[in-house]
Amino acid sequence: MPPLVFSRWHLSTAPALLTWILLLNIGNGNACKRGVPRLRLSYKDLLRSNSSRLLLGSGDGLAFQSFLVDETRAWLMVGAKNHIFLLHLDRPNEEPQKVFWPARKEQVERCRLAGKNAETECANFIRLLQPFNRSHVFACGTGSYQPICAFVQLGARAQEPGGSPIQLVANSVESGRGKCPFSPHEPFTGLLIDGELYSGTSSDFMGSSAAFFRTRVHKAAQNYIRTEQNQDHWLNEPVFIGAYLIPDTHNAHDDKVYVFLRETALEAGQWERRRIHARVARVCKNDVGGKRGLINRWSTFLKARLVCSIPGPQASETHFDQLEDVFLLRTRDPQSPLVFGLFTVSSGIFSGSAVCVYSMAAVRAAFSGPFAHKEGADYRWVEYKGRIPYPRPGTCPSETYDPLLHSTKDFPDDLISFMRNHQLMWGPVYPLGRKPILVRVNVPYRLRQLLVDRVETESGHYDVLFLGTDEGKVLKVGLTGGRGQDSEEISLEEISVSKVLSPILDMQFSPKRQELFVSSTHGLVQLSLYRCELYGKDCTDCCLARDPYCTWDGKGCSPYRLTEKRRARCQDALKADPVSQCQDTTAGEDR
Repeated sequence: MPPLVFSRWHLSTAPALLTWILLLNIGNGNACKRGVPRLRLSYKDLLRSNSSRLLLGSGDGLAFQSFLVDETRAWLMVGAKNHIFLLHLDRPNEEPQKVFWPARKEQVERCRLAGKNAETECANFIRLLQPFNRSHVFACGTGSYQPICAFVQLGARAQEPGGSPIQLVANSVESGRGKCPFSPHEPFTGLLIDGELYSGTSSDFMGSSAAFFRTRVHKAAQNYIRTEQNQDHWLNEPVFIGAYLIPDTHNAHDDKVYVFLRETALEAGQWERRRIHARVARVCKNDVGGKRGLINRWSTFLKARLVCSIPGPQASETHFDQLEDVFLLRTRDPQSPLVFGLFTVSSGIFSGSAVCVYSMAAVRAAFSGPFAHKEGADYRWVEYKGRIPYPRPGTCPSETYDPLLHSTKDFPDDLISFMRNHQLMWGPVYPLGRKPILVRVNVPYRLRQLLVDRVETESGHYDVLFLGTDEGKVLKVGLTGGRGQDSEEISLEEISVSKVLSPILDMQFSPKRQELFVSSTHGLVQLSLYRCELYGKDCTDCCLARDPYCTWDGKGCSPYRLTEKRRARCQDALKADPVSQCQDTTAGEDR
């Protein structure tokens, strides 16, 4: 009998097929337990619930793509097509203030002649709103494929009735190249820190070249630092998702900006198909560029792979590599936030979405590990085992590590030479528990937006995920019992926030107001974080809902506040036991 021979296709595909079957079981078999939401509301149902309000209608396809929330002064700034709106949240019936900021007519005409759509592309779509100081906001728009930026002045007492309206500071208008994308459809990120804008965006009309920049926003001189051009090992067809300033030590000179993106992976191997990998990259905040080959280039730029996968049989893994959104959950330790990543996967076998959570300890461990390196006759990627220059590549110049280094321009020549060719770390970053906390496969939607709220309850903290879909729905999912083997997922709500099917473009929190702002091409909706009264009219229904925002107060299912004086209530989202809990509340009423 001849030996069994397996083709390359069988060897690579069989484990994937088995994993796919497991994923379908996750997506379907447990649907009755955790996939079916406690509440499912259509758009009409939502309006009748009195827990939402349409803040702005779609109008002329305004495409509300950027938000800025000021909780202290209770206003919401919204960027749209040719407009910036300012809404006063404490005065819901007041007409919003607005700035009309169109692209120049000649640029609109050039955009049309280049073959772009006159309605959906040839306009000034406001993509960036960042606070500059108490009186000004820095704003950038696509400018009909010629990006422009300017300051928006809030005006004296703009938050008060009768206060001065917002206005565009005309003499502040400047080029937005390297600060804002050319296209209204391109994902990008922008973060303003101490008058400097960190931005990941395309740098040309065609969108064929993208980089991570830092530019000064209020200086006449356009000083900048960026990733190297035309060097695929720095960045290869990147799509930028988010950027955050995270301190590494108690010394501010060690602060780093962490950037989240996805890109085409060079290290996937020449025999593999084109692969997308999710990345976390970082630069030192005090990086002023290097010398010689790194003038006006980052001298501390490093990147590592973010892994979000489901282990399968025979040591196979199903990877969710298409990073869609990132949320940073701040903790009591400013150096140790949790990173929530939303990923998707699409193949000929299946499509789906997943959420993974990463600790900063795991991220820093990857950047402290070995570097990746190309060598050998076939020039393949391997672990670098040569001499590492001093100071270690990626180290910020500060007295924490070397009191003699005052600037990145003081880095020695061997370090500069090393940093020109060694951006990639060898070891990836794995999530907590080495698996996703949420998986959705074999469903009619894709997840696109992610927000996380940590709710403190009497029985501990409880993370609530708000997920925006490409069908105009918001999913509310609770996570209890930590992120280990005993974690539990509770699907609480599925809400349609638009009359027609359209992707959720952006979502922002107002934790102080317990509200969520959700935008699509068809409008901007203000949504309460809870709809307690819809869970039912008795204690049992309220308790079984296991919504951390809600509790039975003796008369009805009502919003829960940890600071309230304890009355008769049941509120234990971690373990619902309506028999004992509702008996306790009855006893409380009798007392």
